[in-house]
Amino acid sequence: MGDRLRFAVGIMGNASSLLLYAAPILTFSRVVRKRSTEEFSCIPYIVALSNCLLYTWYGLPVVSSKWENFPVITINGLGIILELSFIFIYLWFAPTRGKIKAGGITMVVVLIFSVTALVSAFVFHDHHHRKVLVGSVGLVASVAMYAAPLVVVKQVIVTKSVEFMPFYLSFFSFLASVLWLAYGLLSHDLLLASPNLVGLPLGLLQLGLYCKYSGRGIIEEEPSKGDLEQNNSHVKPQNRQPLANENINGKG
Repeated sequence: MGDRLRFAVGIMGNASSLLLYAAPILTFSRVVRKRSTEEFSCIPYIVALSNCLLYTWYGLPVVSSKWENFPVITINGLGIILELSFIFIYLWFAPTRGKIKAGGITMVVVLIFSVTALVSAFVFHDHHHRKVLVGSVGLVASVAMYAAPLVVVKQVIVTKSVEFMPFYLSFFSFLASVLWLAYGLLSHDLLLASPNLVGLPLGLLQLGLYCKYSGRGIIEEEPSKGDLEQNNSHVKPQNRQPLANENINGKG
């Protein structure tokens, strides 16, 4: 019964994570359509790539015992493909400065994963120590993934607009945290459960901000009375045109 419940929660966790990883498709459809990355940040997708790389490796029989964490492999393997696609689109349409920044961070992520995989495979010779190493590095990556959307939280608070913090990304992040926390606890695997203890409150924070600022456009600061008077002092009076000219467009 316990194994069936754990497997069922793992399937639901896969579904929610698939929606989370696929959610940016709408965002990047906009990027392709406008041929511009606008104010979107690539950092959440790079961090998500690191998380997918590490947990795919964590679930493989090299680290885990046999195929005990098969649901972890499937969803994170698919996540690698999706995140790489998003990063490629970002690099294609980003300005030069954005390309350099995103490319540099991606290279660092791949390097960290490579070192972790090599050390776990050739330095440690039992599953327990391999899981501790990969799971610890994965814990950091998971916390960073859940916290990455906070990059735009300051922008949301300042502009009082959630235009660049999509609701579906925040919602599926929260839902995935709940389900993978349950999966980790049912598996008695704290290395799988613990990242979601951070993801849960961060997801709630993002949803709270969305509820507070949704439906608002970017708020522009209104000019003060003094500014208006100063601007008006530089405007030269215009002579009124004859009434006949005003009626050219049918307006009185």
